[in-house]
This record gives sequence, structure tokens and C-alpha cells, in this order.
Amino acid sequence: MKKYLIALLAILSLGQTALIPNTFAQNPRVTLPDFADLVERASPAVVNIRTTEKVVVQQSQGGIPGMPDDQAEFFRRFFGVPIPGIPNSPKQAQPNSGKPQEADRGVGSGFIIESNGLILTNAHVVEGATTIYVTLTDKREFKAKLLGLDKRTDVAVVKIEARDLPRLPLGDSSKVRVGEWVLAIGSPFGLENTVTAGIVSAKSRDTGDYLPFIQTDVAVNPGNSGGPLLNTAGQAIGINSQIFSRSGGYMGISFAIPIDEAMRVAEQLRTNGKMTRGRIGVALGEMTKEIAESLGLGKPRGAYVRNVESNGPAAVGGIEAGDVILSFNSREINKSTDLPRVVGDTKPGTTATVQVWRKGSSRDLTVTVADTDTTQAAAKKPDAPAASGNSASAFGVAVVELSDAKKKDLNIKGGVEVTSLGDGPLAKAGARPGDVIVRIADADITGVKQFEALVKALDANKAVPVFIRRSDSTLVIPVKPK
Repeated sequence: MKKYLIALLAILSLGQTALIPNTFAQNPRVTLPDFADLVERASPAVVNIRTTEKVVVQQSQGGIPGMPDDQAEFFRRFFGVPIPGIPNSPKQAQPNSGKPQEADRGVGSGFIIESNGLILTNAHVVEGATTIYVTLTDKREFKAKLLGLDKRTDVAVVKIEARDLPRLPLGDSSKVRVGEWVLAIGSPFGLENTVTAGIVSAKSRDTGDYLPFIQTDVAVNPGNSGGPLLNTAGQAIGINSQIFSRSGGYMGISFAIPIDEAMRVAEQLRTNGKMTRGRIGVALGEMTKEIAESLGLGKPRGAYVRNVESNGPAAVGGIEAGDVILSFNSREINKSTDLPRVVGDTKPGTTATVQVWRKGSSRDLTVTVADTDTTQAAAKKPDAPAASGNSASAFGVAVVELSDAKKKDLNIKGGVEVTSLGDGPLAKAGARPGDVIVRIADADITGVKQFEALVKALDANKAVPVFIRRSDSTLVIPVKPK
């Protein structure tokens, strides 16, 4: 009996071994990284940034609005000033001084990218500061010069007068992999050279017009802004910039500006003091699955144009509201947020080929990119009074003809205006009184009779794209007729 039991245990043991994945069987020990050596090498290149501003204080006894003087004095003596819980409370001043005084404005982080004192940080760390102080790990403090900042990407470059400083090597943010170990060094809450670690949670996370962020679960708090995100080789792969938070503190998600994007901006800032971007003068809307299918695109792709600036580069090049931009200068546009980045990277004056989707087919147009500083967005124009007369349609709406004045005001060639909506499919899809229907599928609307004839001939079981002009935007609403 004992022999049988031993044999059975041996068989079970072999079966369990067979169930272990090959990777773990070959590498039974999984060890966590040791960041100590990395931190020791990288920390000297990370700096603390303190900013101040000039404020004028007219305060006789350091009082607080709405609080008796004796209570205010208690808070001032035992808790100091600024007073905890009172945002933007002023520092104590001499009675009725009325003179500008230097007050602390904020604390952030940065890192040295060149040994001659060139430092990378966030724009929001230094924007509006009267004086910028940079403190190194060896406790030396310098007044820094702001070379330039770009609010759109939240990147800034400052310079201190020093030599032979330790610098951080730069990595390649395009090679960052989801799941790899990363760490942050900065000054959360003013606590200098604090180190936190985690992994990359996601790449190319869209939270703004111009930057696809690196998302991590590294603990980042106020004061970490501007500090480096490092890979396990000790290279800076990003600038810690934002957190997702409902409390003001870290909640498990943080975002870093990819170093490749940051350096592209930094090169212009250190050379020109500002960021020059290209623009073509379009306003974009979200491309949904329903809109893509109704336009015949199959899957959501491209940048949907909801408005074109009058006499802007796009308008001159032939781009129209309702077009979907599929590529710009041979660079594929997968989603609307891709277009501002691609256009912004294009040098003003460049002639670009733009592929657009219009009325069921693609076509190539030529657009000359302009400079953001030399062109302005089109001003909104009030709607002109609607023309008289109406007619009910199969879409469940009443429409009227457009006057020539209104066509000119809206910069459109034709269409019909919605005066009222019943409980029909167009109302359920989101149309409103005052909307102007300018196109259905591939057919431009020229008047009420033509509109009704088009709607009557539609397949009742197939959704069609209805192009609606609302104020200065053109919307696409997929509608299935009655």
C-alpha cells in the first residue's frame, strides 16, 4: 500500500510541474529591481525649483476677512502665515506698507539636461514668477533665467550660471513599453529628492491637444511637477506633469510628457524663446463609430472637420466643413487629436498634401500651412433671421428656405433651416430648432422641395449622415428615417 501511495504522489507531482508555464519553469526566481544605484547616479541632476512673486500687502494686523482680530492673531502665532486652510492668504507685512514684497509662489522640480546649467521643467511651475530659484542637491542655490515656456505642452527651459554640473541622460520615449518599471524623483510638498517607483500603465494617453502622455502608477504629488520620469537605465523618458485626482493628492494615476516631445519643444524655446507651430484654421469634432459607418468609412478614423476658418489656409485649400481628414503630408490621421500635433510640427509656409473623405470618396487637396502667430480664428457671427414659409418632412421636422443673407452669414451655399421638431428621428438624434440642414449623405441641400424629395427616397432601414450647420460648427448626425 505504501508503494502505491508513493507512486501516486510522484504522478501528481509530475502533473503539477507540467501545469507550470515554461517561462516560470525556466526562471523560477522573479526578482524586483533594486533602484538604489540608479537613484544615486541620477539624483544629483534633479533640482528643486522655488518661485516667488511681487505682491502688495495692505494688511494692518494680519487679519483674515470675516474673522475677529483676536482669532486671526491666534492662527498667525501658532500656525504661521500663510494660514492653513485659507487659500492665497497673504504673508504678514508691516502695517500699511503698500510696497511690493517678495512672497513665495510655489515649489516644483526640474532636471539638468546640459552640464552648463540648462534645466527642463514644467511651464506651470515657472509661469508668472518674478524670481526663479534653483537648488541643487549639494544645497547650492542659483537665480535662474527663464529662456522660454510653452503652455500648450507645459514645457519650460530655465538656465543657471554654473559649469560641470551632473546631467541626466535622455532616453527614447518611443521605445517605452507598457508594464516596464519607472521611477520619479522630485520635491513633493517641498520634500527634496523624494523617489517613488511604479510601472508604465499606458502609452499615448490623450489629455490635451498637442501631447500623447505616458501614464504611470508612480506616486506623484504637488511639487513633483517638472521632475524626471526615469527608466531602469537611469535615462529621462518623460517630465512628470499631471495627476488624475479628486482630492488634490495622488490617486494612482499620473502623467508624464514624453521626453522626445519635450525636447522638440525645448530646442525652439532655448533658440527662439517661444514655440512656433503651424496651423490650417479648422475646428475638429469627435469621430464616432456611428458617424464613421454613416459616412462609409467603416471604422472610426481621421479628423472630422466641424468648421473651417473663413479665408484661412484650409478654406483657401478647398477643405470644407463636414470633411474627414485622413492624412496630412503622408502622415496618417487616426483620430482628431492627431491632426493638431501633425500640423503643429509642420513648418509654417510648407505646402502640404491633405487627403480628405467627402461624399463617399477620398480626394487630395493642397494646403499652405500658416503660423499660429499670424492667423486668427474666425469670429462667431449671429444667426440671421429665418425666411418665411415652412414645410413638414419625413424626418419629423418643419423646415424653411434660407435667405441669401443667412447663407452669407453662415458661409454656406445652401440648406434649409429647422423651425420646429416633432417626435421624429431627427429630433431623437439631437437636432434643434435653428439648425440648418446643409447635406444628406452625398447630396447638398438646395431648398425645401429638394430636401423633402431626398428624405422621401431614403431607405427607411438604413442610417444616413445628415450634415447640420449650428452656429459656426458643422455636425454629422447619423439618422435612420421613419
